[in-house]
Amino acid sequence: MKIIQYLLKNPLSLLGILLLLFFVLVAVFAPIIAPPESFQISPYDTPRSSFWATPEPMSRDHYFGTTQGQFDIYYGLVWGTRTAFKIGIGVVLVSSIFGITIGSIAAYYGGLVDEILMRIVDIFMAVPFLIAAMVLTTLLGKGIGTMMIALSAFGWMSYARVIRSEILRIKEMDYVHAAKAYGVRDISLIFRHILPNAMFPVLVLATMATGSMVLAASALSFLGVGSEAGYADWGQFISYSRNWIVGQGDEPFKYWYTLFFPGMAIFLFVFSWNLVGDALRDILDPHIVQK
Repeated sequence: MKIIQYLLKNPLSLLGILLLLFFVLVAVFAPIIAPPESFQISPYDTPRSSFWATPEPMSRDHYFGTTQGQFDIYYGLVWGTRTAFKIGIGVVLVSSIFGITIGSIAAYYGGLVDEILMRIVDIFMAVPFLIAAMVLTTLLGKGIGTMMIALSAFGWMSYARVIRSEILRIKEMDYVHAAKAYGVRDISLIFRHILPNAMFPVLVLATMATGSMVLAASALSFLGVGSEAGYADWGQFISYSRNWIVGQGDEPFKYWYTLFFPGMAIFLFVFSWNLVGDALRDILDPHIVQK
């Protein structure tokens, strides 16, 4: 009831949920919305009508036109939704689990353990995120899997810092001292009594980071170190438009569709996750008074 009341009073949050639901439906029904061709090895391989360099405008066969190399933009955007969810949720899941583990150990045991683990976090945070991910994907090779590994390897530190600060606050509460006095084991105390009460800010951070990871993955693909050529990835399609952002002669917007559609898909996807993250913060944070 509280959630419904909040959404009715906050149309932007409702918009974020509806946008995210739209992307979920597109991802679920991708085989129906954009059926793969029989000759495709993988449904994520975007079909191409020819190898002609110049993009073709929107038509009955290609609803959003084609890119450089004649990749179908409509097909790539539909199946790219699945790619976006795979990258966003997968990277956030792996990096949050690792970050929560490191932050929990550092905060609970404190002392030298905390000092060593937090200095490791500082070292990782000192490395530029996108550059580090780009170097690692270059070393590991192109592919969605390697891109997810690279983003996870340099995306866990914020979770460690956030969960550490929450546990440092919670472990001084009376119920934690009482549990220690009763002889509750450390593992049980952390996972059953402390973490459930410290997860709220991590949940908000993870929600907003989902969109950010998709944005970072798109940047890697745009730079040529992300997914393979022709893979249904929004960043890949932005890369195909780089030579056609400005048209020819007196038609500067002749190839606008090559940039607009994949760019709008990325924008709306990231925007929806940010709005949902804001809604979760406002709904779950006990310190925010709902009017």
